[in-house]
Amino acid sequence: MIVGLTGGIGSGKSVVSAQLKAMGISVVDADQVAREVVLKGSPALNHIAKYFGSQILLKDGALDRAALRQKIFANNVQKQWLESLLHPLITIAIHEQLAAASGIYAILESPLLLETSQHNKTDFVVVVDASVQLQRQRACKRDGSAVVQIDAIIGSQMPRQQRLDKADWVLDNQQDLHHLSEQVLQLHQHLCHMTEHQL
Repeated sequence: MIVGLTGGIGSGKSVVSAQLKAMGISVVDADQVAREVVLKGSPALNHIAKYFGSQILLKDGALDRAALRQKIFANNVQKQWLESLLHPLITIAIHEQLAAASGIYAILESPLLLETSQHNKTDFVVVVDASVQLQRQRACKRDGSAVVQIDAIIGSQMPRQQRLDKADWVLDNQQDLHHLSEQVLQLHQHLCHMTEHQL
């Protein structure tokens, strides 16, 4: 069984996936996969450098993410070109990693699980939820980013209520880590129970 794990920025997805990993569950992180497909020397990065020019590369030849983000931020045509190059590669890599995962169930962790077709790969969707104020507070503290930047990311993600409506299971991360940890344990037991019945 493939379980999708999502939530807005600063909601606590990575805390949940780290706990599940510690319990021996395979986690495929879509953000990590997206970084892997554009590693230095990869065909995708060569295509990107040809299209945007070498100014989107760092001195060591790796991708300058900030420079690329700036390029595509205000240019929809370039953004679409980049997405049409990367999305199929990311989809293939995610599929391969999920197929290789062992254990009773596997997690696909993705901030854009519900905004993209990634949720079609999953049998069960878990949403980590926190208020917008908490998301903003946590993300600013974690990334050292300006409130304006965090608000722009929150604004680009699916609205909180819409995300909750699509969830099979909600982890409420409005309180402390102990409270979240207990819910993760309940979720794990529920998923184990579900997979036992499928066998």
